[in-house]
Amino acid sequence: MRRDTIFYKLFKQFPGLLFELVDEPPAEAENYQFESVEVKETAFRIDGVFLPPANAVSKTVFFAEVQFQKDEDLYHRFFSELFLFLYRNSIRYDDWFGVIIFASRSLEPSNSTIHRALLESGQIRRVYLDELGDLREQPLGLGLMLLTNVTSETEAVEGARFLLEQAQQQSEQAIIDLVTTIIVYKFSNLSREEIQAMLGLNLEEPRAILEAKEEGREEGKIEGKVEGREEGKVEGERAIVLRQLNRRVGNIPDALLSQIQELSVEQLEALGDALLDFSSLADLEGWLQGEVSG
Repeated sequence: MRRDTIFYKLFKQFPGLLFELVDEPPAEAENYQFESVEVKETAFRIDGVFLPPANAVSKTVFFAEVQFQKDEDLYHRFFSELFLFLYRNSIRYDDWFGVIIFASRSLEPSNSTIHRALLESGQIRRVYLDELGDLREQPLGLGLMLLTNVTSETEAVEGARFLLEQAQQQSEQAIIDLVTTIIVYKFSNLSREEIQAMLGLNLEEPRAILEAKEEGREEGKIEGKVEGREEGKVEGERAIVLRQLNRRVGNIPDALLSQIQELSVEQLEALGDALLDFSSLADLEGWLQGEVSG
């Protein structure tokens, strides 16, 4: 499941959600704009940047990182990208704050000594989703975050039903769409009708389901026929991963493309998660070599 994608959808739809995790949010929190920002002249792409409104009194830029796998270089990369962005935009902002969201505390880099001054500076907030408590006791937005971290299928369905009920009571269509999208990713082998029945949805065409599968449908992920479903799923997943790789590391050499063509759907899903931490073709090459040697 590509949880990073879900979180960036959440942040794009509800920019104010990040500030529920910050002890002292800016006065203009509701007017911040969430973007994926490319830092020129480098291979860095910062996926989570919250830009203050033009008329903000204090122009504080917020950086968000979502981490669902172990990455010992996370802090090196995060702070390198952050400060390079500030260097390139030094006259636009006068302060910064970083929020790093971990699925659990165990995913933090083992050695944070070199970054201790930054991590303990008061400008960084580390959030551990598994320590936030029951999703039923959180505001809807935070409940969605916690839903992405639920591993039990039964708990995921029960949590999704609870969030859907709350969203329907509050007429929050965007929440309904995002809950459905999360469940689509978690249960990608199920049809739209099966997901509707599982969640107790009474919607003729849930927009989130259509959006979540639209890219795959265009590339042949869903052929509309049972006999072509698995092959279409692989090709659709491969097409999505290739588009993400092109955005992240640029044009991919034919030799690496050939290796990607040989990956199974499980390997493609793993690559879809891993590529969010890539900053160069060397990262892709190293990952592929690891798959071959493994």
